[in-house]
Amino acid sequence: RAPMLWRDLVKTGGINQYVVQDVVPPKQLPSNLRFKAALRSQGPLCILEHFDTGYSVLQHFNSVEPGVKEDTLELCQTMCGCFCVLSGMNKYLSSIFDLNRLNNHALPLAQGKKGKAAGEGMLQWDSERETVLQALVQLLQLDIRSLWNLSLVEEEFTSCVTCCCYKLLENPTISHVKSKPTRDGIIHLLGVLIKKYNHLLGASVKVIQLLQHFEQLSSVFAQAVSVWSTEYGVRAIIGEVVREIGQKSSEELAREGSGVKAFASFISELGGLVPELMIPNISVLITHLEGESHTMRVAVCEVLGEILVRVLCGDSLNDSGKADRDRFFDTLQEHLHDTHSHVRARVLHVYTRIVNSKALPLCRYSEVMELAVGRLMDKSINAVKSAIQLLAAFIAHNPYSCKLSSADLKKPLEKEMSKFREMKEKLEGKISLVFPLHRNAVRLCIRAYGRFPESEMFASLSTLTPETLMETMALIFKGKACTQFTLGISVQRFSSNKEGADGELKKQEMLVQYLRDTETFALQVERAISVINTMLYLKTTSVVQEAVQFCVTVCEFSVANSVSGVRKMLPLVWSTDTAIKDAVVQAYRRLYLNPQGDTIRMKAQTLVDSLSELMVDASLGTIQCLEEIEFFGTGSNLQSTVVQVLWERFTGKRETSALNRRAAVLLLGMAARAEREVVLSNLDTLCSVALGEKVTEDFLLARDTVITICSITDHVRLSKGAPFRLPQDHQLFTCLTQALAEGVVMENPYWQSFMEQAVRVIYFLAESPDQLCSRLLQRSARLLLDQIVEGGEVNRDPGQMNCVCLAQLLSLCGCVAFWQISHLERSVSAELRRRRGVTEEREEKLKGPSSKQTANESAMEEELGLVSASAEDTEAELIRKICETELMNLLCAFLPLLVKVCSSPGRYSHPQLTTAACLALSQYMMISPSVCEENVRLMFTVLERSSLPVVRANAVIALGDLTVRFPNILEPWTQNLYARLSDEVPSVRQTAVTVLTQLVLKDVLKVKGQVSEVAVLLIDPKPHITSLALNFFNELATKDNAIYNLLPDIISRLSDPERGMSAEDFNTIMKQLFSYITKERQTESLVEKLCQRFRTAKTERQWCDLAMSLSLLSMCERGFKRLQECWECYSDKLTEPGVYQPLLSITAKLRRGAKPQFKAQVDEFEKRLTAVHTRGLENVESPEMEEENQRDGSSEKTVMRQTKPSTSSHGDDSFVTPRKSCKSKKPVITFSSDEEEEEEDAVMADSETPKVTTPIARTSRRARLRN
Repeated sequence: RAPMLWRDLVKTGGINQYVVQDVVPPKQLPSNLRFKAALRSQGPLCILEHFDTGYSVLQHFNSVEPGVKEDTLELCQTMCGCFCVLSGMNKYLSSIFDLNRLNNHALPLAQGKKGKAAGEGMLQWDSERETVLQALVQLLQLDIRSLWNLSLVEEEFTSCVTCCCYKLLENPTISHVKSKPTRDGIIHLLGVLIKKYNHLLGASVKVIQLLQHFEQLSSVFAQAVSVWSTEYGVRAIIGEVVREIGQKSSEELAREGSGVKAFASFISELGGLVPELMIPNISVLITHLEGESHTMRVAVCEVLGEILVRVLCGDSLNDSGKADRDRFFDTLQEHLHDTHSHVRARVLHVYTRIVNSKALPLCRYSEVMELAVGRLMDKSINAVKSAIQLLAAFIAHNPYSCKLSSADLKKPLEKEMSKFREMKEKLEGKISLVFPLHRNAVRLCIRAYGRFPESEMFASLSTLTPETLMETMALIFKGKACTQFTLGISVQRFSSNKEGADGELKKQEMLVQYLRDTETFALQVERAISVINTMLYLKTTSVVQEAVQFCVTVCEFSVANSVSGVRKMLPLVWSTDTAIKDAVVQAYRRLYLNPQGDTIRMKAQTLVDSLSELMVDASLGTIQCLEEIEFFGTGSNLQSTVVQVLWERFTGKRETSALNRRAAVLLLGMAARAEREVVLSNLDTLCSVALGEKVTEDFLLARDTVITICSITDHVRLSKGAPFRLPQDHQLFTCLTQALAEGVVMENPYWQSFMEQAVRVIYFLAESPDQLCSRLLQRSARLLLDQIVEGGEVNRDPGQMNCVCLAQLLSLCGCVAFWQISHLERSVSAELRRRRGVTEEREEKLKGPSSKQTANESAMEEELGLVSASAEDTEAELIRKICETELMNLLCAFLPLLVKVCSSPGRYSHPQLTTAACLALSQYMMISPSVCEENVRLMFTVLERSSLPVVRANAVIALGDLTVRFPNILEPWTQNLYARLSDEVPSVRQTAVTVLTQLVLKDVLKVKGQVSEVAVLLIDPKPHITSLALNFFNELATKDNAIYNLLPDIISRLSDPERGMSAEDFNTIMKQLFSYITKERQTESLVEKLCQRFRTAKTERQWCDLAMSLSLLSMCERGFKRLQECWECYSDKLTEPGVYQPLLSITAKLRRGAKPQFKAQVDEFEKRLTAVHTRGLENVESPEMEEENQRDGSSEKTVMRQTKPSTSSHGDDSFVTPRKSCKSKKPVITFSSDEEEEEEDAVMADSETPKVTTPIARTSRRARLRN
């Protein structure tokens, strides 16, 4: 018989009890431990002779040498493995020794390098632990009951083993991959104990306890419980553990903290491992859905999702299973509206998994889809992303149609519905013929059902059959046996013929319902697309990435309007966020660079077709974006085949449309960016096909061809060598000049765009392009004069034709002037620098290396640097001189004509002529400061007085460019530019805010009070203008203190009575602007500034606006203190409700979460506000309230007497100017910023300050300015 404790072995016991005779000292253990020979000869029974030695190792375990421990362990393991049936002494000693080793090494599972160095001579415990655990498992699987009385294993022995296991589980690294053998050994060891040694209850309690303290054990115990319940058949363990967690109250979970996360993770992972075993216990967990812990709600919802995906799915469910499934789905749908954003996001994620697994019933598609579209408006970023993922899953796995378009489904639905109605009417007619004696009754019965479909009497007619009609008739005519008999005979006659027609009607009804569901689904998808397309330009990178992936998904499934999102995201290739740019590039390559086909030729054809869809009617901006994606690489067989197919389409060798020809030539231009020879070697082909004799028939093809030719220029390729230019007599320039000159005297709406690109490529590629363009202008003018003399074309009004041709000539002049300036300042200047660099480099080589390094040589290098800088200045001066003199000599002939057309709008009223003249004049003004200064007044006159919105919009853009080029000349006219922000035409306002945004953000224009005009656009009726204004302030807020310095002036301008802005619009604007004030010091300073402006405010409306502005600030304790200090500024205005209510709302905000001491100050301030506000209402109050007000008034006087005499303490004479105190000097009121390093404060000028003020004593303006 084995004792309870191993230490009891040294005590003399009773009969049949093991006793240790001699405990060997530690020093003699190495010699006495050598009984391997006895083990080989006697087997495990040798332990009977050498048991005292093994016991002595246990007795002196902490003091013996490591080698002794290792030898003992090895012997014990050998004895455990020798025979399946061991002697009791052997089993006892082996188990005790193994447990002792486990106890002593339970915590240091993973030793570092120092631990390894310190344990020299010992076997690595990590490698031996698995062996020990396996030995214990083998030991416990044997029948060891004979070691104890009554053949019952003592609980203490079981506890000794389990404590060891749980001690090992407490190690932080037990969940790591490297600890998997140990983890699996512990799980199986505990599984044996639970199954054979009645450890079920203890294991469930221990699981709960360890989860409360060790969060990392959630995955370990989830795996353990699943193994125990499946491999060992102990399913009750799940019920015990889940019941313990389910009985946890919200208060207990709130106290446990990290334990809640462990419980939630455990439940979630366990549901993923054994979802079928969680169903009987799910009712216990559902109670947590009503609790306060959102983590537990998420876990329960994830368990429900796993059950729905893996258990309650398919059509083979019984009625009970379907009821459970519907109940679980209802629960999940409820938590799509959960109060916590994390729960909403995770439930959406669960639904995504359900949809991807095709486990969502068809009847719930529409409802869940609608909820997902609604979650797109969620405030939580994670919920929005999850909603987008769910919608993408719906589209990818939709059971309706491969092409979802509500417009395409409308006609088939109407057709099938009409067919269904005809079949139904025909069947009803047949039924009426069956009952000739009761035809009227049948007809009335059917009409009554149509009139009262919800009536219980006609409930059976929801499916119109002879049987249901008989039942309804019997119910109506109850008691008339003859009627029932007649109906029964009629039914029997008709039943055989009715079955076929009724089956066809049901099929048709199912088809109609399918088309209805498909149309509803398509409409929801289109609604989702419109919402998600607006998210492409949000600031949150992850949401934009999800939106891009959604656009790709809907495009792959050919959903209606899906191309709109793909095109809308194209400008994101210029995003500064690398993640967004890469997402867009990968999306386009996935959509358009995955051709399908058996051969390379077929793949090339498919690729060209897909890319041509992008290029059809693409704008120049779209083409530039597509060029950034770099569709074409180099060196592949597919690449060369694609280029060949494009040339075939362009030249007309293969029949194709005009749009596809233009797309082909644009794609060739993209290919030329990667390899110039694609276009350069075929330049003659381009000229002969698109720029030859038939160029006037298709100016669009000619324009796109010129764009393609431009891809071989140095401006696109950024070459640093000698410039690549073609001679003037090249075929390209001959064709271009001829086409431009002939097009001037033609009326073609596409000539203008062709002309702009043609002049551009002349200046990029031609040698001496100014000479070419000079001859071009002379030739064009001569042709126009000849046409005027001849009287124009036949059957055409000569005057109108001359105006159009003159407008085209002026447009050509302006375009030449613009590109001539660009040529001088970019190409010529760059070439001068390059030649100077080459010359200096040649001179350096001729001088040779210098052998001495002296101070004189370093001085010479500095001097050379000055000479280089002087050379750059000389080159810039040379270009400016050319612009002033020689360039004007070239173009001055047309300047008087431009001025005359622009200054005489009554005489030259043709819209195209006026537009062209104004644009050309602005381009001429770019030439030199003198031309700009002479015509700037005329240009602003056109800006303000022109009746054409396009002229005003063009003038705004041109004046913006002139402001960048000549800021000193345009600076006095800044106010006129801001005035266009209030233009009556939305397109002009949009242009103005775009131009001013660029000028302000690039520091070309100094931010002044006129920014209030931009603030007004925050309430513009056009959403795109509102978004531009919002973007302006978002960017302006990134500049230090910009909005903070401007706010007081903006408030003064917007609250001006002459503007007439409503209070609601003012509040909307201020809410947005005050959202940018986040610093505590800014808030404190603004409180003072706004309070001071109460004194200069003239009207009650201005008082209300200032009070409302104060209430919008995120008031802090320091700001509140400053508000109290400025009591005199606004106390006399508190009788107005519009002033009192906003200030009262400030106290309500400050009271939330305030400390008791500060809360008392807020309460006192609120009493003062109320006392002053109610002073004018004393006559309508009760005597008790009057006494209370008098007490409040006396206490207020006492308080104010300690600081300053208040203007509100004089009753009816509250507006009397108080006398100056001789004892204390009144503080000077200043409007300067608190931070000396910040920008200068936006202070109203003296001329802008209202002169009529409230008569309150103030320091003089001179004193304020001096301070």
